[in-house]
Amino acid sequence: MSEGDGDRQDTRTLEQQITHQHLHTLMYGSIASGKAHVNTLVYGTLPGNDMNQQLSADDWTSQGLKALAKGGFTALKADPLAKAMGVSRGSFYWHFADLAAFHAAVLARWREIAAEQIIADVEAASDEPLRMLLRRSFGARLDLERAVRNWAAFDASAQAAVRAIDRRRLDYIEELLQKRGQAPATAQVRAQILYWTFLGFALSGPSIPAARLQAMLDELLAMVSASSAMRSG
Repeated sequence: MSEGDGDRQDTRTLEQQITHQHLHTLMYGSIASGKAHVNTLVYGTLPGNDMNQQLSADDWTSQGLKALAKGGFTALKADPLAKAMGVSRGSFYWHFADLAAFHAAVLARWREIAAEQIIADVEAASDEPLRMLLRRSFGARLDLERAVRNWAAFDASAQAAVRAIDRRRLDYIEELLQKRGQAPATAQVRAQILYWTFLGFALSGPSIPAARLQAMLDELLAMVSASSAMRSG
C-alpha cells in the first residue's frame, strides 16, 4: 500500500470516529454537560426560537388551564398547546415525560388555585372569613370548574382531583362554621348545604346580576348562621 493510500485510510478512520462521536453526543448528551438531548432530537425545536428553553413547566400548566377552560379536556394536547405558545412540542417533552404527566400537573395546579390560594386569601383578608369565602367563590369565573368536572366524568385522575378538592373545601367550610360557634354536627350539615349550593351555581352556567348575587349571598350567610335554638323554636 502506498503512502497516499495510507493517508486516505487514516482520513476515513478519523471521519468515522468523528461521526460516531457526534452521533453518540446527539443521542446521549456530552460528557461535559451531562444532559441528554433525546427529547430535542425526537420532538424537534423551532430554529432560532429561544422560547423553547425559556418556558417553564408552570408556563405549560398555565396554558393548559386556559385551554381546558376554553376548549375542554380534549384541548390538552402537546401540538395545539405548543402552537398557541409559539414553540415546538420539544419544549413540552423537556418538562413532561408524557401527556399523563402533564395532565397530573394541570390538575395539581387547578387544586392549588381553586382551593389553596382562595383559602390563603380568605385567611389573610380583614373581612369576616365565611362572608369573604362566599363572595370570592360565587363571584369568580367558573368556566374552569365546569371543565374539570366534565373531564372527571371521563378520566379517573380528574375524578380523584375533584374528590380531593371537594373534601378540602368542605373541611374548610366546616372549620369556619365551627369558629362561629356551631357544633361539629351542625357545621357539617350546613357546610354540605353551602357546598351543594355552590356546585349548583357553578354548573348552572348563566351569570347573575351583581345586586341579585349579593342578596343571595347575604341570605345564604344568614341561613347557615342561624342558631339551632332559633330553628327549633
